[in-house]
Amino acid sequence: MLDMRSLEIFFWVVELRSFSRTAEHLGTSQPAVSQRLAAMEQRVGHELLLRPTRNCLPSEYGRLVYQYAEQFMRLRARMESELARGPNVRRTVSLGVSETIVHTWLSKFIEGIHSEMPNLTIDITVDISPRMHQALQAKEIDLAFMLGPSGDPGCASLPLNAYPLSFVAHPDLVPEEWRTDIDHVAGFPIITYPRETYPFTTVKEVIAKIIMRPPRIFANASLSTMVKMARDRIGVALIPTEIVRAELADGDLVRLGVEIGLKPLEFVACYIHALDDALLHDLALRAQICSSEYKSSL
Repeated sequence: MLDMRSLEIFFWVVELRSFSRTAEHLGTSQPAVSQRLAAMEQRVGHELLLRPTRNCLPSEYGRLVYQYAEQFMRLRARMESELARGPNVRRTVSLGVSETIVHTWLSKFIEGIHSEMPNLTIDITVDISPRMHQALQAKEIDLAFMLGPSGDPGCASLPLNAYPLSFVAHPDLVPEEWRTDIDHVAGFPIITYPRETYPFTTVKEVIAKIIMRPPRIFANASLSTMVKMARDRIGVALIPTEIVRAELADGDLVRLGVEIGLKPLEFVACYIHALDDALLHDLALRAQICSSEYKSSL
């Protein structure tokens, strides 16, 4: 009889199309994966992968084993997820979150989890999306609310909010007649996200092409600091409009009419496929609902 570990390994070999990536994903060695597959083929009496191939494509018998392996894994995951809801079962999930979501609907999400899953503990880390993706791969966090898409076939992701970006500034910093002129606006320091992020790299490239010189950019990992710097007239902030909604309404900041074709920040709830991903999928669905309810409330 094929044991659960063998079925798990075979499932990921087919899913990831690679022995080495399967070994990395499951925290084992490539020889161990090869040995496990050879033992499976010996037990069933058939080759489970097409040979010769570098893409780990399943044979006719392999497709059958893969289908049952997936069913076994999903069934066990559902069982473990249901057990985790029991009154005596406690579990901790490590969650990585973008600060944009911290400032919008994260509290509502945590409140709902605390109410409906009282024995589930959420450990929260606030970071930028590139580092959260690395943390997911290193299994340092279980779930991330980050900029998408992840681009990793080993990741599952559900879409969350999209946040349009705006250039904003103190009303006394940029004269009204300059507020739609990129040449004038680019003359001020641009305050935005850290260097590895989409807003920084994109605004640097796009503005440089328009004004034919590199813009001066102040990178910052804190949205609160970015808002304060803009209010203190240090520069023009490129930031999600939603984050400065109150400041715009109060007149502390003004939205500049500069348009350079920046896409909204599109967030996803992302986790690495694993045997216990039923709970993570449930949490990702709840996050999706929270983000949708937040958007509807605006």
